[in-house]
Amino acid sequence: MALKPAISLNICKLPCGHLLAAVRSWRMGTETSARTFSSSSVQQQLVKPPIQVFGVEGRYATALYSAASKQKQLDAVEKELVKFKSTLKTDLKLREFIDNPTLQRQLKVEGLKQVASKFPLSSQSTNLLGKYTLIMLQLFLDNGRLKSLDGIISVFQTLMAAHRGEVPCEVTTAKPLDDASKTELEAALKSFLKQGEKLLLTVKVDPAIIGGMIVSIGDKYVDMSIASKVKKYTDIITAAV
Repeated sequence: MALKPAISLNICKLPCGHLLAAVRSWRMGTETSARTFSSSSVQQQLVKPPIQVFGVEGRYATALYSAASKQKQLDAVEKELVKFKSTLKTDLKLREFIDNPTLQRQLKVEGLKQVASKFPLSSQSTNLLGKYTLIMLQLFLDNGRLKSLDGIISVFQTLMAAHRGEVPCEVTTAKPLDDASKTELEAALKSFLKQGEKLLLTVKVDPAIIGGMIVSIGDKYVDMSIASKVKKYTDIITAAV
């Protein structure tokens, strides 16, 4: 079913319209903002994200997380955003359309509606999710943030991973690990997790590190590579000369 012409910024008429107010509340961060929203039902209903994220992408992703959580549509919204992000990478015309600074706002809005209307959304909540996607895209367009879309969606995925208790871990080695070594490494890394957390392990190979490994787990980063040790000693020797 075709989407209605321009979604009005009268957010009270939309079941998920508090997304706009939520974003504005998170973006302002001033005393005026605090006074404006302190008694607002929107501010009171904001859902706290599982982790704190920063920057423009973080503020928008946090507001979207809060709005989707209130509607109990987190997983479905994430799935739709991931599909849209994938489309941006493969559809060059869509990418050029979004990045084109010469196109009028209304033309972009109409184009985004057409894109949103073609997404295969869940049958039981198509209208809601369609509005979420369209409201989000229109909001980014209004604030000149469409070029930040990839980053915002990536941060939203990070919030969702934390929501599910997933802890991303990237291990870089100089040579590929055999199955036994990988199993042993995974068991060792899991010992650092809290109860209920899940390890998402990615192993990469980079011959440039010479030997050892580099481990990034959650917000921790440990460089145990031979290359880093060589650089450390080289710096010491250079400083001493």
